[in-house]
Amino acid sequence: MPFSSSLCLKKTIYTGTFIHTPTRSALEVLEKGIVGVDEGGVIRFVEKGVGYEGDEGDGDGDGGGDVGEDGGQGEEERVRRVVERYGWEWADVVVVRDREGFFAPGFVDTHTHASQLPNAGLFGNSTLLNWLTTYTFPLESRFSSLSHAHRIYTRAVTSTLSHGTTTAAYYATIHPTSTTCLADICLEKGQRAFIGNVCMDSKDTCPDYYRQETAVSSLDNTKTVIAHIRSRDPKGELVQPILTPRFAPSCTKNLLSALGQLASSDETLPIQTHISENGSEVDLVRRMFPECNSYAHVYDRYRLLTPRTVLAHGIYLSNEEIALIREKGSGISHCPLSNTSIASGICPVRKYLDRGVKVGLGTDVSGGGSCSVLVAAREAAGVSRLLAVREGEKGDGEGDGERWKLSVGEVFWLATRGGAECLGLEGKVGGFEVGMEWDAQLVRLGRVEGEGEGEEGEKKDDLGLVMCWGGESREEEVAKWMYCGDDRNTRKVWVKGRLVHER
Repeated sequence: MPFSSSLCLKKTIYTGTFIHTPTRSALEVLEKGIVGVDEGGVIRFVEKGVGYEGDEGDGDGDGGGDVGEDGGQGEEERVRRVVERYGWEWADVVVVRDREGFFAPGFVDTHTHASQLPNAGLFGNSTLLNWLTTYTFPLESRFSSLSHAHRIYTRAVTSTLSHGTTTAAYYATIHPTSTTCLADICLEKGQRAFIGNVCMDSKDTCPDYYRQETAVSSLDNTKTVIAHIRSRDPKGELVQPILTPRFAPSCTKNLLSALGQLASSDETLPIQTHISENGSEVDLVRRMFPECNSYAHVYDRYRLLTPRTVLAHGIYLSNEEIALIREKGSGISHCPLSNTSIASGICPVRKYLDRGVKVGLGTDVSGGGSCSVLVAAREAAGVSRLLAVREGEKGDGEGDGERWKLSVGEVFWLATRGGAECLGLEGKVGGFEVGMEWDAQLVRLGRVEGEGEGEEGEKKDDLGLVMCWGGESREEEVAKWMYCGDDRNTRKVWVKGRLVHER
């Protein structure tokens, strides 16, 4: 049955504090804001400085009722005037007061392997190439079982949603039936997703038990998945297919050529793959493709470097490769936790941003041990500081070292709008602006009660490790959330206006 965005949604007005990054360097806080979302999940108006005041409320922003009926919401006259101006008197209302949290855009995960969730946290002392043969290929080969795939993929989607991930670019496995299962689960759960059947047919680098027999069979599998997804979601409103050559060494030249031809013949198809994750991998590519000047040139030679391409990792790119990627309009998925876990290296994100390359964040499960984009943002900030130390020690002066650091606002931008740009969703998700879709999360932080109140005065909900003591600015609260928060702080999640997760 084809997907339809008609999900019996009503016009809904959200009131409270909204935090987003309209630009890479600006963390904007909309206090006492009002956002109107229509029946299609699209934001139709945004007002600030006119919403509800005070700390009263039910503690989880349930709202309810209609604006025109009061409904116990304690609305103020200025709120009513705004609502009447837009003719939304009978809209549903979600009220989030000061102490109940704030709204943030949903996270965008530009690179993760849904099939690898069971291996999260397992990498031993491996580096990339032996990690693949020791842990990854044996795990992924088991997805020939549809029941096994359904179990793992269901948990992968529900887990990422619970962490506030409203959009995910998923690698599945080489099995088309299991890959279409992942697409169906995303549609059922309401997650925005890009789903790729993994392409890998090289006898030189892929084990006999886990590879496609020929370039033709690999391409046929991909076409089967594309057809299924487009039959379920013809307009690509939530789920889209994405071409997924695992990485250049796993594919024969015939397969890379066929995928490039498919991408050229259908310019709506996005592409995802890996690049320059590990030094040994870069050397392998050089030996396998001696006719190409670099790793990036391999993808360009086979017409796979496009404005719709997301390249995971990109740690060891040369200046020439950076310029080529910028020229082609491709994006980099920065996967800091994975880069650290399997000792791949430190990605120079600041260099790429300064040179105009699109950059988003990826969790890269299971190279990364967490499916949380919040953790990826935290790690991105942390490794940028290590890079700042390393660059500063080169003797270029403290200023040269400092410039490599990524601020809280910048990694928040990478986790939202940066990822949206990489996946071709700029202007659609990642912020709170008219015309964008309501992909959002309600974030609630733990607050320490006043002295003498004891246990009776403490919040009963488990809000994790974040402790707000009173007096923090909104920017400081966001910093505490980024460095200390987890899924317990994500109380509700919406995708395209639909509530898809609630704690």
